[in-house]
Amino acid sequence: MRVPRRRFLQMLGASVALGGSQQSATAQAYPSRPVHIIVGFAPGGFSDITARLIAPWLSERLGQQFVVENQPGGSSNIATAHVAHATADGYTLLQAGDPNAFNATLYDKLDFNFIRDFVPVASIDRAPFVMVVNPSSPAKTVAEFIAYAKANAGKLNMGASGVGGPTQLYGELFKAMTGTDMVAVQYRGVGMALPDLIGGRLDVIFAPVATAVGQVRAGKLRPLGVTSGMRVTALPDVPTIGETVSGYEASGWTGLCAPASTPPEIVATLNQHVNSALADTGFKVKLAELGLEPYASTPAEFGKFIADSTEKWSKVIRTAGIKAE
Repeated sequence: MRVPRRRFLQMLGASVALGGSQQSATAQAYPSRPVHIIVGFAPGGFSDITARLIAPWLSERLGQQFVVENQPGGSSNIATAHVAHATADGYTLLQAGDPNAFNATLYDKLDFNFIRDFVPVASIDRAPFVMVVNPSSPAKTVAEFIAYAKANAGKLNMGASGVGGPTQLYGELFKAMTGTDMVAVQYRGVGMALPDLIGGRLDVIFAPVATAVGQVRAGKLRPLGVTSGMRVTALPDVPTIGETVSGYEASGWTGLCAPASTPPEIVATLNQHVNSALADTGFKVKLAELGLEPYASTPAEFGKFIADSTEKWSKVIRTAGIKAE
């Protein structure tokens, strides 16, 4: 059963609206034992690295260990199901991210509903991507690439890492908004696709800034535009795609979510400490080194972001006719 977006936001607002002086005995005692942050991907990935940055910060400030536990598989669905069915006491958290928003549409049968079965706790960061081409490409700007793609409709190859993954979906959004037609060529990872772009076997990739920035600085790739709404620190001279394609915006993201019915005081405690990390200069430097941008919010703001993101990508996925393999 799908929960209507408006109803979800109403429930969210009711569950997280707290007065500044409200502190229950539950919140005061929390945490009294280790807290597990469940990551739905293997160690070393974007979601895992972010979890391992925030965990020691929370451990130090809350006096209990925050342990990162990897449960890869099913594009994070295995980990998400595990947390959805966990006790709602704040001791099992999900390192959520954009795959959760994608999966709500990509998969017909899940034994959880991400919006209904979770309460947003705190956003952590956003991961901008960059549209890159081979330096020999005739396109030196986003506008020139659009013209080039339209003149070669259906002939350009766009690298993608996984059906329904961000590299494909950010490209599909670009195609829909520009009226271009490109063929998605699937790879097991962006790292495997980039050599083919450098070698001239692909025409374009929407790649994470953190993954592509080294090749860009080495002159092996030409950046046309970043996918985020604002220019990014790692590539300050590269315009946003939205500067040419009005309204275009796409970024990866991570944040903490907890099982529905987790006490709102615990949610508020966690949100406060995550946001303190995102305001810390040293923590922000660590994110910047990874090509990530800090993204602080209240639980209500994060919940609205999740609802909006799920709705946005549902339209893209349905329009492109994408289904998980």
